[in-house]
Amino acid sequence: MKPAHAREHPLSTARLAPWEPVTLASAERFRSITLVADSTDTAQVARRTGSEVVRDWALPVCADDVELCVSELVGNAVHHATPDGRMTSFGEVRLVAVVFRAWSRWLFVEVADQDSTPPMLPVGDLLVPDLSRLETDDMLPDHGRGLFLVQSLASAVWWSPRDEGGKSVFCRFDLDDKHRT
Repeated sequence: MKPAHAREHPLSTARLAPWEPVTLASAERFRSITLVADSTDTAQVARRTGSEVVRDWALPVCADDVELCVSELVGNAVHHATPDGRMTSFGEVRLVAVVFRAWSRWLFVEVADQDSTPPMLPVGDLLVPDLSRLETDDMLPDHGRGLFLVQSLASAVWWSPRDEGGKSVFCRFDLDDKHRT
């Protein structure tokens, strides 16, 4: 439960995205995986795929940064996303799609889930001069740090609702020669 004074700020949004990952004709490289959200190795497979993409495509970006961003976005989808706000029926499978698209100047990572609820970043209140009135829990939010990390590591982060319901969260890495893996 978040403190009463905590606020949330939505990520910026883009136009509708299709549910199935689409190969863009102009993308130089493309890789997509669809994972079962409730599988015990979902995050591990997503991280490993992110690392393999950086290695296999010899991208000049820090593999650890890509892995962490993929892990945080997939973790959010696994822990927070329910198919358009409803619980799944018995035996129904929640899916998470992870898509990597690369051009000479950019790597785009897309994580799609079946929940159209916008991703939210916590927005803290201004600290009051008398810090003794604040509880430790008030100063350190218990959620929202993952998206903050993604925003800190990636060059850009945004989201889009999907045509069939659900949403995609994207992050872009600008490729340069400074971060060879």
